Amino acid sequence: MKDKSPKKKKVGLREIAAAANVSVATASRVLSGNTRVDRDIQRVVLDQAKKLGIDPSERNKTKTLAFLLSNRAMLHAFHSRILSGAEAHCAANGWDMVYLSFNYSPHVPWTELHLPRVVQRHDVIRAVILAGTNSANLIKLLVHEGITFVVLGNNVVGEQQDLENNDVVFADDIQGGQDATRYLIGLGHRHIWFVGNTRLPWFARCFEGYRRAMEEHGLDARESSTDSEDETEIGYLGTKSLLARDEPVTAILAGNDPTAHGVYKALRDRGLKVPDDISVVGCDDTVGTWLSPALSTTREFPEQLGKQLVELVLKRIAQPDQDPQCVMIPTEFIKRDSCGPPRAARTKTVSETLQRAAIK
Repeated sequence: MKDKSPKKKKVGLREIAAAANVSVATASRVLSGNTRVDRDIQRVVLDQAKKLGIDPSERNKTKTLAFLLSNRAMLHAFHSRILSGAEAHCAANGWDMVYLSFNYSPHVPWTELHLPRVVQRHDVIRAVILAGTNSANLIKLLVHEGITFVVLGNNVVGEQQDLENNDVVFADDIQGGQDATRYLIGLGHRHIWFVGNTRLPWFARCFEGYRRAMEEHGLDARESSTDSEDETEIGYLGTKSLLARDEPVTAILAGNDPTAHGVYKALRDRGLKVPDDISVVGCDDTVGTWLSPALSTTREFPEQLGKQLVELVLKRIAQPDQDPQCVMIPTEFIKRDSCGPPRAARTKTVSETLQRAAIK
């Protein structure tokens, strides 16, 4: 009678943790791609896993990512295109994606936040793409829970050091704001105002580019900021407030295209024409072609952002011990019909311009 060959002992987290001389929790974090674990410990755990015949990229067989859209409308023009790009790249690589909407306050301690239950299921969701508007408390929670994730950096509220140890994708909207402002300066504009809500990170980054361009040409950076999250309202009220100050203005850089829409409405209320009286530039190229005249703006390639978010998180799954990655997607300035060189009369105040038009 032949001896039966002994059954191969199943290797799990406990065996890997024991071989690496770490806790089971630490081993779990390393194998799930958590980058907050010490680099030397990561290497030891991964080396021991390989010696025991475990491939970290194959440990979890599910091939589903969660697209977590935080604190934004589901049909938001920009973020829906990021989702489209992410879903297409998932499909091209044989992965599935689930869409989740998640609203939370940035002021709640991370210990009191409650993630959607499916995100906590490692056997269902392999990693999270963090889009929308996010803050440090959610990032800390994901790190604590050992959930692999990548985040859209442009819309993270708070200090940027919260992103340094995590995978991040940015659209280079600082450079975009700089390019748009340089274009207006090149047309001869000197009285250029920024309209937005600089308390929100995507407006603040565009304003930073604007400020840099103005300062490099010896010009004063001027802003009209409205504390609102309704982007069209921000443009409308910010422009109304600016015009009420009766200061020289020949061009306006709006923090994004919906804000530029509000700028258009406010200018028309005052009987001012774009670009005959005031030139207008937007940022993000979402609704610029819908406006009349068509809006000059900065294109940020949201589908490419979605693709890169997926690409980065798949690399993290395959190589959990790699250094945190940061990808910056360039922008492109799109010239349309909303800008022109300033006339001499337009360097005067708005009321003087309107009086001059009435006399004619």
